[in-house]
Amino acid sequence: MTVRWGILGAGWIVQTATAQALRDAPSAHLSAVAARDISRARNLEPERAYPDYASLIDDESIDAVYIALANDQHAPWIHRAIDAGKHVLCEKPLTLSAADTSAAFDAARAAGVELVEAAWSMWHPRMRRVTDLVSSGEMGAIRNFLGTFTFDGVPEGNYRLDPHMGGGALLDIGIYPLHALIGCAPTWTLRDIELDSIDGGLGVDMTTKARLTTETGSCASIVASFSMPESQRLSIDAEGGEIRITDDQAFTTWQQPTSLQINDHVEDFPETNAYRDMFEAVSGRILGRNNWLLDQEASIQVATIVDALRW
Repeated sequence: MTVRWGILGAGWIVQTATAQALRDAPSAHLSAVAARDISRARNLEPERAYPDYASLIDDESIDAVYIALANDQHAPWIHRAIDAGKHVLCEKPLTLSAADTSAAFDAARAAGVELVEAAWSMWHPRMRRVTDLVSSGEMGAIRNFLGTFTFDGVPEGNYRLDPHMGGGALLDIGIYPLHALIGCAPTWTLRDIELDSIDGGLGVDMTTKARLTTETGSCASIVASFSMPESQRLSIDAEGGEIRITDDQAFTTWQQPTSLQINDHVEDFPETNAYRDMFEAVSGRILGRNNWLLDQEASIQVATIVDALRW
């Protein structure tokens, strides 16, 4: 048995990664794609291509919807899909606020459907190892957490630079280190925030640097930028030692071997596709299996921190 999926949107990530990952997931089947430019939908060779999102939502043969639209479109189409009885996997950020994120999960629970934020890096075995090590208490309490995701250059006219479409570095790529943080410390409670946000004159943050401190003195430094040299780093200094991702793809490692340094020991991880693993996990849960999914509370916690940093 497989889950019949429809995709809303046929942009870069769908064309280059997620449509094929969905096809490669044993419990998933790509049934339909909807895009404003129907030629882009047809390019993915689904069984059915739709020129508008509502037509796909109304397709009664679709079990689940993957939403890959601009950030401001997530919440309305999540609710449209839930109202139609569809399970939903939505790209990060799930919505643009903690209140909207909580409301979306409430709607999904009331409808009896799954709603999952597609923070795909959290399904990578290396990231699962990091979060399991720390959240289990094996490494002791976090002293310092550092997560950076930066690159230089967003094309002019891209939605990431549009404040009305939920643009900005924090919402687009700061989500990755924040999910890693909450995966390690699900009960992270803010006492204090130090924030340095640089607006490039477009109404969105081109760079956000945040230092988050808890009541117990644990500190997390998060850096997200569209205007710094390319870098993805993750390091954790805990009571029981240090965890380091030493390559420069801490969050978007895809289909290549990876490693993780735990104190003086290095653990190796084989090539994998975390996008495929994500689709398989969500499909499995829909089919009644006890697959690991990103926790709803984690999405709400991340959205709450983002609210504190944005407003």
